[in-house]
This record gives sequence, C-alpha cells and structure tokens, in this order.
Amino acid sequence: MSRILAPAFAGALAVALFASPALAQNKKQLALVTNAAADFWTIAKRGVEKAQKQHPDYSMEVVITGQATAAEQRRELDDLLARGIAGVSVSAIDPKNSTAEFNKVAAKAVLFTTDSDAPQSNRAVYIGTDNIAAGKQAGAEIKKALPNGGKVMMFVGTMDADNARERVQGIKDTLAGGGIQILDIRTDGVDFAKAKSNVQDALAKGGVDCLVGLYSYNTPQIYSAVKEAGKAGSVKVVGFDEDPQTLRGIADGTIQSTIVQQPFEFGYQSMTDMIKYINGDKSFIPENKLIIIPTRVIEKSNVAEFQASMKQLLAK
Repeated sequence: MSRILAPAFAGALAVALFASPALAQNKKQLALVTNAAADFWTIAKRGVEKAQKQHPDYSMEVVITGQATAAEQRRELDDLLARGIAGVSVSAIDPKNSTAEFNKVAAKAVLFTTDSDAPQSNRAVYIGTDNIAAGKQAGAEIKKALPNGGKVMMFVGTMDADNARERVQGIKDTLAGGGIQILDIRTDGVDFAKAKSNVQDALAKGGVDCLVGLYSYNTPQIYSAVKEAGKAGSVKVVGFDEDPQTLRGIADGTIQSTIVQQPFEFGYQSMTDMIKYINGDKSFIPENKLIIIPTRVIEKSNVAEFQASMKQLLAK
C-alpha cells in the first residue's frame, strides 16, 4: 500500500493476505474493515499479517473503505456476510446510522469494533484508543503551543464517527476556561483535496494561531498548506497519527507534536481475539467491553526514534 491509496483501490477492496481463494474456502474467514484509505491502515495490516502467520488455519483480509460513508461500509459488510465471514472487526464510520447493519453482522458472525466504536450495537468488544483521553493529550499539546492563548481551527473527515467526536470533546475539556478559543471544526468527507483546501481557506482568512488535524491524513494536508503559505513556525500545528509527512514536519519544526495510536495492535488483537471468541474463550473481554490501547505523544525529542521504529515495522 502506498502512502495514499490510488483511486483504483476505492470501494470494497478486499486484500487477501496469504490464502488463495481456493484455500480460503476451506478456512474460517476474518476481516478488518477500515474507515478510509490511509497509511494508518497499512500499519494495522501489518498486525493482521502477523496474526495470519500465527494462525494459518484461518483466512484473514483487510477491506479498504474507499468512500468514507455509512452506505459504502454497509455494502462491504453485506458482501462479507454473503461470503460467510466468521468474524469482522470494523472501524465505524457513522455508528448512529449503522447500528442495524452492525447488529445484522453480529447475528451471523463475531463482530468487534476498532478505532471508532459503535457502543449501541451488539458488537462483542471495542479494541482501540480511548479517544477522549487522546483528545485531552492533544489539548495539552495545544496549550503548550499557545502558552499565551490564541485561536484554534480543527480539521477532520467526519464528525459522525465516535472517534472524531470524542477527540473534540477531550480537546474542549482540556481547553475549557483558558485563553484558547476554538474557532471552528472543518470536515472534508475524507477527501484529501478538500482537506487541504479547508486549511488553505483558513490560512487565507487569517486570525488562526494553531491548526489541529484529527485524522491521520489531515495533519499532512495542514503541513503542506502551511509550508506553501510560508506560515511554518508562525502558525502552530498539532496532529494525530504517524503519517510519514507528519513525522517529517515534527522533525523540521513545522509541527509541534502528534498523538499516535497503535494501529498495529488494532489489527493484530482484532484477529487473535476474534479467534479466541470463535473458540469459546471470552475471558479477555472486560466488563465494560473496552480494550484500550494506549496512545503517546511524539514531538521533537523522540521523533527520530519513532521514525526508525515505523520504518522497521513497515519494511517488507
């Protein structure tokens, strides 16, 4: 997978990891369904690949959601059900409008959520980030970037997803009562060109001191727009996730910091825990049905070490 997947990959692209279709027919099939096409999911795919090597008696795949809509995700899930899928771990794009579909999946297969939860559905467990806590980490980074206060603009694919809403809530909670004002939250529908134009518009209008990218591809678009506008250093940037361009921006001082998750673990634990569940072991599921994978802050002092670890992880 390249840094940004080509348009030919749009739609319900099922990437079989190791098993041929003929062999897969004799094995229980498990799938990770993403919410977008981005490097974040390439890292998660590495986790699925590790699980596949450990469990060759299963067939595992990653389904890349090219169009970040609930309708597209429903179509992908229906396709998986038609193929007799045994387990699905899904990043919910629009949980409120997908509960019926998720429950349909849960009635026929093991259903987990990852990255973005659907707590009102019949999913067995959520594996991923505590996004309110991650938002609070980002809020603390914004305060460091703007010690004397200022105005903030946030950018994200959609506010329909729980992870986006929770990150915003965590940021708001942390900034409340201080001298930092959130001007707006701009959405782009996971359209990378629109993501960049949203930033360009904000920079052209002026009056903003810090730009915050809430999804993995948002911060690289902020970085590019800020550099092109000659605003590097004068406008602060705080982001999420470990896109290579984001890490380069931290290294060169354009980006203050980024909150990174552990998508490798999202992929790996989704597969290995679904196998446990299928085999009757539910002891790994906490009472609150949340398996939280910790986040960390990457900034100038630790970015080189983190870049090296990402290069090793993504090496084939």
